[in-house]
Amino acid sequence: MSARVAWISRTPVKALALEHVQEAELGEGGVAGDRRFYLVGETGRLINNKDFPAFQLIGAAYEDERETLTLTLAGGREVTGTVERGEEVETIFHKRPRSARLVRGPWNDALSELAGERLRLVEPSAPAPDRGRNGAATLLATASLGALGSVLGVDAVDGRRFRMNFGVDGLEAHEEDSWIGKRVQVGDAVVIPHGNVGRCVITTQNPDTAISDLDTLKGLAAYRRDLETTEPLPFGVHAAVATPGRVRVGDPVGLL
Repeated sequence: MSARVAWISRTPVKALALEHVQEAELGEGGVAGDRRFYLVGETGRLINNKDFPAFQLIGAAYEDERETLTLTLAGGREVTGTVERGEEVETIFHKRPRSARLVRGPWNDALSELAGERLRLVEPSAPAPDRGRNGAATLLATASLGALGSVLGVDAVDGRRFRMNFGVDGLEAHEEDSWIGKRVQVGDAVVIPHGNVGRCVITTQNPDTAISDLDTLKGLAAYRRDLETTEPLPFGVHAAVATPGRVRVGDPVGLL
């Protein structure tokens, strides 16, 4: 069977719930609409699901034309407003300085109340994938989920735990590792994987409950720890976008 795009996921606010879409533009900065905003604490440090696991239960939707951001909190309460950009601030994004603009609106108070500390929403000048342009897109073979599930003794592993942009059906387990340094067609786009995505405790969290209920790290260590990879406990790859283009669920994926 030829390889095909199985899913496309994104979130306008880093650390909040993933949205699955049927198609998206993939540009040099990543999937359009993905990680447009992120959250920082009082010191400017990036906030993620290690800090507040329950944030991944909060839905987020952004409308470009109206510049409105809507968060859907537990219980269905919506917090909506028009994005108002404030002053530029220096943030700490994965231990590196990154400039971003403060975003004014009702979401800061709502999220701060949930967190129990003051948080601020910010918008960088370009989307904020963890690894910059070389990690603009992330890809994972769905068979890799099956391999990990077998090691852990479970019927299935939810791909949302790993927060990848593209799932790919029709590959062997971890076949995506062999793509590093090569050109890969993904729908109308072309990407070049630059390395493995190393995993952390966030992947142990159930995306429907935010509770750590599956020891994904122990499973990966059992059969992936001693591999020669760019990051420890590898699962999936991150890639730069060589040729922007439209990607749809069901589109072909393969080496060029």
